[in-house]
Amino acid sequence: MRRREQREHIFKLLFMTQFNSEGDMPEQLSLYFDSLGELSEEEQSSMQKKYDSILANLEEIDRTLNEYSYGWKTGRMSRVDLTALRLAVFEMKFDEDIPTGVAINEAVELAKRFGGEDSGSFVNGVLGKIASGRTDPGEAHKTRRPTHQAKIIIRSKKNPADRESEKSKN
Repeated sequence: MRRREQREHIFKLLFMTQFNSEGDMPEQLSLYFDSLGELSEEEQSSMQKKYDSILANLEEIDRTLNEYSYGWKTGRMSRVDLTALRLAVFEMKFDEDIPTGVAINEAVELAKRFGGEDSGSFVNGVLGKIASGRTDPGEAHKTRRPTHQAKIIIRSKKNPADRESEKSKN
């Protein structure tokens, strides 16, 4: 199973936690994994480990999201967007095997696939702020390099013969 497929299954498991009590989740996880059919023990173990790690770090992940999502605290976010963001923030902060750009791109794709019309752009915006370290919405992203100076040449519209006569007068 490819990483993208595993990520989608972890996304779905995280999404389920928002609708089930903590006591019900072991049974829900078991039913979910059974429904996947031919799943190797290694794949299941890998997904279970990542899922558990995300839940173990959920408080810090949500703190990060609340710090960077100007005007949108985790309590106001759609559940799909929140799940995609949690997964991506975990990958960005705790999973050294996943490059930041990949974590952002995959989260945006999940949000587009399972979320609303604006989910992809919302998730991209929040994760972009986290990746750049900007917390203030008005803060400049980064200083720009100075541009090259352009040399301005002004040409006269006069006839070349008129220019010659003006030179001789001076």
